[in-house]
Amino acid sequence: MGTPKQARYTRRSLLKGAGVTAAVATTGLQAGTPQRMSAARAPVVRLGPRPGAPGSVLVELTVNEIRYELPTDPRWTLADVLRDEIGLTGTKVGCDRAECGTCTVLLDGRPVLACTTLAAQASGGRIVTIEGLSRNGQLHPLQQAFLDNHGLACGFCTPGMVLSAKALLDRNKHPTRDEIRAALAGNLCRCTGYQKILDSVEAAAKLL
Repeated sequence: MGTPKQARYTRRSLLKGAGVTAAVATTGLQAGTPQRMSAARAPVVRLGPRPGAPGSVLVELTVNEIRYELPTDPRWTLADVLRDEIGLTGTKVGCDRAECGTCTVLLDGRPVLACTTLAAQASGGRIVTIEGLSRNGQLHPLQQAFLDNHGLACGFCTPGMVLSAKALLDRNKHPTRDEIRAALAGNLCRCTGYQKILDSVEAAAKLL
């Protein structure tokens, strides 16, 4: 008897699959299809082939209300998947060792560091990145407040700052300045623009 053929995934098949996914997404946008649907009704976006390599892990994530299913290496972080596989580069990676807070995203409403959270750990969770805050082309009040109050300089730390602030305001609509400081203690600003950042969160609290 001959040896059974093993399933192989080629560069051609991977690129073809990615192209189909991109074409479907583009068609939906051109047709005016809402970009966000409830997780219960949203179709699953499957990225890449089904897991076949030994040790690969199938991960399912709801990111900004869109469900994704993709095989991952167990060592991939949530930041790896968000940036390199899904293409949401608003999630920045600074220190890559859980010290600066730049990579902060919301996982089931809680701020987490995407650079040290494994994608497999987040499987089944609901994730919000900075791209998921705006609605129908309108900035979230927090984003607008950061613009209006000059709460960003180079902007690299801003996505993590905004998401940490959102987690705070979701649980505390009227935080004191000290409570804002405590909530943002894990987010570092290399431009030392903390005063304006605090002003921005205070201004956003008045709009929510």
